[in-house]
Amino acid sequence: MIGILAIQGGFLEHEEILDKLGILHKRVRSLDDVGDLTGLIIPGGESTTMDLFMQKYGLKDWLIKRVRDETSVIGGQFKVFGTCAGLILLARYGLLNATVARNAYGRQLASFTAEISVEKFVNEFSVKGHFIRAPKIISVGAKVEVLAVYEGLPVLIREGNVFGATFHPELAGDSGLHEAIFS
Repeated sequence: MIGILAIQGGFLEHEEILDKLGILHKRVRSLDDVGDLTGLIIPGGESTTMDLFMQKYGLKDWLIKRVRDETSVIGGQFKVFGTCAGLILLARYGLLNATVARNAYGRQLASFTAEISVEKFVNEFSVKGHFIRAPKIISVGAKVEVLAVYEGLPVLIREGNVFGATFHPELAGDSGLHEAIFS
């Protein structure tokens, strides 16, 4: 069962992708919703607002503990995927060793769509990514794998079972990343 953080932001589009793939999922708003999860999606939205709610409802501490406990288990299966603001939170929580600059591609009017080639994960494939007030990944730690770049900068990274994208694949209805991560 994949949880989708449904406090704020673009969770509906992630639900549609998982529905299309036939992957069981549910909305996560409190600790009451996390007992049977095998993964979590943190959508785009407003990272400060999402962070406040995650702290208020205990989800931040739960997520950090769950990911750290899982990485100590050989073959741990709990996967986390953060898009845009989700990536910002994963870096802020120390679950992705990356430096991320918020809104670094510009204001809303500077939003754009690009074809992103994912070359280093499962099989090579492309996804359409929407960059909306998107963050930039400035640097990554030694254990972080860069899975895709755009104009010379990392836009999709992975550290163990934690994935982060600066863009929104779900807004184009593109299921490639969700399928690669959660199937």
